[in-house]
Amino acid sequence: MTSWLGVALLPSADHMLSAVQLQEKIGGEHRLHPTLTVDGNLPHVTVFQGPFTDSLDPEAELGKIGGSTRLPKEIRLATVGVVYQPTGWVFLSLENPPLLHRLQQATLEALESHLDREAFGTAKDTSHFSQSERASFAQYGYRYTGDAYAPHITLGRAEERIAQNVVRAAPGRTHVPAQWAFDRLSFYVMGEHGAHAQTLAERALDRT
Repeated sequence: MTSWLGVALLPSADHMLSAVQLQEKIGGEHRLHPTLTVDGNLPHVTVFQGPFTDSLDPEAELGKIGGSTRLPKEIRLATVGVVYQPTGWVFLSLENPPLLHRLQQATLEALESHLDREAFGTAKDTSHFSQSERASFAQYGYRYTGDAYAPHITLGRAEERIAQNVVRAAPGRTHVPAQWAFDRLSFYVMGEHGAHAQTLAERALDRT
């Protein structure tokens, strides 16, 4: 049986709430989907997500990932901006330091053998992907790995024109925090539009 799962960085409690409020404010009269909450669809930065076989043990693999990479107690990422991503996505784009690439590489090394490659969406329209995104999708079934990695908090999805208008209007609707703090790793069940729908395992970044 195939399970659609992901590994993510979770914001600290106050920044979790800030992200929930940000989605509501920038959406204005339009609701972005799915709705972010502090106890349901959690705001997060995906490290990797995809289809996995039953051989995967989320608790054990998250322990391997956290234990194989030297991480601080808190990762702080600067805001790049609220951006539009085809098709219909509204992202809070964040900086992309080498630490995140090391974390993603450790995640890929731990999880690659558990990927259900037969479940990759070979019929998926990748015409709007960049060349590096297409290569990432072909190799891992996920658009954002390696050179294509683009750290972000997904603020939601809407009809194409609405999403573009939301991004254009965002600077006038609310103040976006300059930095975001993350203090946990999570293994999660993917929900609507890849949302962090259910936490399967959680680990503090630095347990020492």
